[in-house]
Amino acid sequence: MSPFSSGTRLRDMIRAIRACKTAAEERAVVRRECAEIRSAISENEQELRHRNMAKLMFIHMLGYPTHFGQMECLKLIAAAGFPEKRIGYLGLMLLLDERQEVLMLVTNSLKQDLNHSNQFIVGLALCALGNICSAEMARDLSPEVERLMRSREANTKKKAALCSIRIVRKVPDLAENFMGPASSLLKEKHHGILISAVQLCTELCKASKDALEYMRKNCIEGLVRILRDVSNSSYAPEYDIAGISDPFLHIRVLKLMRVLGQGDADCSEYMNDILAQVATRTESKKNAANAILYECVQTIMGIEATSGLRVLAINILGRFLSNRDNNIRYVALNMLMRAIIVDTQAVQRHRTTILECVKDADASIRKRALELVFLLVNDTNVKPLTKELVDYLYVADPDFKEDLTAKISSIVEKFSQEKLWYLDQMFKVLSLAGNHVKDDVWHALVVVISNASELQGFSVRSLYKALKAFVDQGSLVRVAVWCIGEYGEVLVNNVGMLQAEEPITVTESDAVDAVELALNRYSADVTTRAMSLVALLKLSSRFPSTSERIKQIVSQNKQNIVLELQQRSIEFSSIIQRHQSIRPSLLERMPALDEASYLVKRASITQATIAADKPALAVTLGGLKLPNGVAKPATSPLADLLDLSTDDAPAITTASTNTAPSDFLQDLLGIGGINSSTTGASSSASTDILIDLLSIGSSPSQNGLPAAAFSLPAQETKPVSTVPQVGHVVPEVMDLLGSLSSSTPVSGTKSAPAIPQDMDILDGVPSNTSVSGPDNIGHSSITAFQSATLKINFDFKKQPGKPQETTIHATFTNLTSISYTDFVFQAAVPKFIQLRLDPASSSIAPANGNGSVTQGLNVTNNQHGQKPLAMRIRMSYKVNGEDRLEQGQVSNFPPGL
Repeated sequence: MSPFSSGTRLRDMIRAIRACKTAAEERAVVRRECAEIRSAISENEQELRHRNMAKLMFIHMLGYPTHFGQMECLKLIAAAGFPEKRIGYLGLMLLLDERQEVLMLVTNSLKQDLNHSNQFIVGLALCALGNICSAEMARDLSPEVERLMRSREANTKKKAALCSIRIVRKVPDLAENFMGPASSLLKEKHHGILISAVQLCTELCKASKDALEYMRKNCIEGLVRILRDVSNSSYAPEYDIAGISDPFLHIRVLKLMRVLGQGDADCSEYMNDILAQVATRTESKKNAANAILYECVQTIMGIEATSGLRVLAINILGRFLSNRDNNIRYVALNMLMRAIIVDTQAVQRHRTTILECVKDADASIRKRALELVFLLVNDTNVKPLTKELVDYLYVADPDFKEDLTAKISSIVEKFSQEKLWYLDQMFKVLSLAGNHVKDDVWHALVVVISNASELQGFSVRSLYKALKAFVDQGSLVRVAVWCIGEYGEVLVNNVGMLQAEEPITVTESDAVDAVELALNRYSADVTTRAMSLVALLKLSSRFPSTSERIKQIVSQNKQNIVLELQQRSIEFSSIIQRHQSIRPSLLERMPALDEASYLVKRASITQATIAADKPALAVTLGGLKLPNGVAKPATSPLADLLDLSTDDAPAITTASTNTAPSDFLQDLLGIGGINSSTTGASSSASTDILIDLLSIGSSPSQNGLPAAAFSLPAQETKPVSTVPQVGHVVPEVMDLLGSLSSSTPVSGTKSAPAIPQDMDILDGVPSNTSVSGPDNIGHSSITAFQSATLKINFDFKKQPGKPQETTIHATFTNLTSISYTDFVFQAAVPKFIQLRLDPASSSIAPANGNGSVTQGLNVTNNQHGQKPLAMRIRMSYKVNGEDRLEQGQVSNFPPGL
């Protein structure tokens, strides 16, 4: 006989295939064998049909096509003998699935075999139906399966129950037909039948609410009996696993109990005793027992259990945390995270063990335990828990420090009741893991320091000492140099000493040395070096005796390859050398930052936006343009407020101190709180560079200096951070001071003269500016807005030869008997309009119209003659300390504007 004939035995074919040394040889063997099988099929050789089908199944498992043998499966199923049917049904389950149309031809054979007198043939049919049953077959054959669930044979009952699970999944409408037989199977003694019946009841509860209610009424007693019997049963070799009697049946019953008891107090009460018995009598020395205990805990936490039973379940999880098996500890931590919602106090008892898990060698357990600790923190235990986590920072793995510092920072910020404790903990975190602290964390710390005037001395001294010891921690260095620059004289003079604080001796030269160390350290990034330059500039004003030395340090960066540092070095050197008269006012201490406003803005921006690096900008004479491929910036909060999220959204312009910058650091360090220039609808308010430079960001009254406003084109501007006033580096390549020299007019009708490159910018600022000139052409005035409390008039003037440009003189009149304070006017225009706001004449609107606030607006309509002017306005002010807000739309502009 040929070695590749249809009469070849299966084992011979397998041996020939395994003897192949290459894939090509294997394909040749399979190809020849398939050819012989096709020949045998065409010749209808019945005596070798079952052998050929066995070969096809092996070939199919190797991944070769065997569709040509599908009909042979049906022929074998239709045969009378058990061996042929066995091979036929096995081939049916392997070679076909429920999507094959040929499967419809087997329905009649299945029905006949389900009614066969031989239980083994019935078992074959049930097994095949449970694996490949389609919805049509389920409807046709469900009566036979339901009848077989009442059979006398245990094997047939078990397979019928398993087949019913497939039928219910395919056709949930048939669930009601199996509710009675399923509940009756729970009275059986055979464990195989019980497991199948419990699984069927679980599937019925998921498929139908009626079935769920039926099972609650008729099955709960049977389930309790089964669980009690299997828990108290004596040793049975056929069911025993590691000394536990049938843990699989335990777990199946507990899962069904959880489904039945969820949301049902009566069922839950009936289960309490047996669940307590299982939880207390099961020893947790073996893995099978741990599986039962874990499922028991899940059931207890999922039903309406008593508080005592829940405490028992949580104590079991506490024992799991002491287990050597990492998998058991991990699932225990997962379960405790769900249990803390139900009973926080019971979980708190295991706080010490959970803290030990934070120090575990397994990374997954560490992270899960850290999340659980974060959920455990409250006002009473925040200090001891924080101390434990901070102490662990000393030995924590570098990969884990980022998660750990983020959680510690969140805990301290959320639960701190004293600013002193908050600052002390944050200084420790910065000292131990400053390189892993996210930017928004130390931004928030700077905000807190600026508002805690009584703790600024403590802060700068603590940071100075930490900087000496941990100069390699980036975030610590940034906060330290910012504080030294702002509060250098406090550091040197030991101002604001606390009772428990020891005085330190720091000279002016020492303070400069600390900042110089941060500036010249090899690992310092551009942000840190830029902030160090700003701090040195401020120290030149705080410590006049060190000015010459500071000038030399700053000048060392004039040839720096980083343009940002080079610009700052050149400009700051010019300020130190040539502008001693204005340097004190230019470099005065920053005002306290609005902590509440910052927290609101911080919460409104996603974490991804905070951490993302800002893309570099291309500088042009007319303004700023985003390079190709850079995403459009997010819409500003003001645009959202005014409902300007469409494509024609107006550009937002404000001269207020409440502008919302797009960058947290700009907002944090005060850049956003300045009389600002025009911004696009897709960007936040930008900062006027000269105002920032002159430190007149809060309001004119704080500094006693006149406010000037500059603007960039509305559609192309982006927040620009530059300044001695601010400890922040701007990633954009921007001429911090020179950008004012030729690109923008100074709130007058004529452009400012161009400043030569060798001329200092501060020498080129005109002393007087005017809003309008004598050649301006006037238009009729309008009442732009009027309410019961406020009236706004607009006067218009145009320049000859520039029809697209309009100068608006706005007059704000208080109509009430109470003066308005902190008065701020904001305006929004469409994208085709450019708008520049001049500073307001005052921030106080007198009562009863006894005086008014005036403000200049310069408008450029780029589609003059095609589209009219349009503007939305918003006015915010305070009345007796309470915030008020009014807004409206100006739609009555004179024609021709």
